[in-house]
Amino acid sequence: MYVPFEELAEDARIWIYPSDTPFKEEDMESLEQRLEEFISQWTVHNKALKASFTIPYRRFVVLAVDTEFNQVSGCSIDSSVRFIQELEQEFSKVLLDKMKVTFKQGEYLVHKDLKDFKALVKSKSVSPDTIVFNNLITTKSEMDSHWEVPAKESWHQRYF
Repeated sequence: MYVPFEELAEDARIWIYPSDTPFKEEDMESLEQRLEEFISQWTVHNKALKASFTIPYRRFVVLAVDTEFNQVSGCSIDSSVRFIQELEQEFSKVLLDKMKVTFKQGEYLVHKDLKDFKALVKSKSVSPDTIVFNNLITTKSEMDSHWEVPAKESWHQRYF
């Protein structure tokens, strides 16, 4: 069952899928409709999940589930990954590549291969204070406090 993202509890479980490029403005309505349709039928053992989504910066697809209402299972997570794969095809995006890093350079978001990010660190083009997106967070509250952080405060710190 779809609910607005802001109505989910702070401990809602989230999954973040960064896109290699921003979604086009003209694709946003269709993307939002597809996400709402998926969430409206998303279940765990034939029971509805209370869930939502958000698309920050037109660059990240974030799925969220209220685990107090119903817990997710391997099967329900698998169905969400298959759905994300469908979105990749439909919108010509890469959303499931975990070997990429998204970070801010001024007002722009940059999405690079991990090896390129390491090279930027080495050349000092990226610093410990560079804002990175920590897509390993798992709750809505962490999204508010630990998602956009200086690299020195995330798993990226190992490269400095």
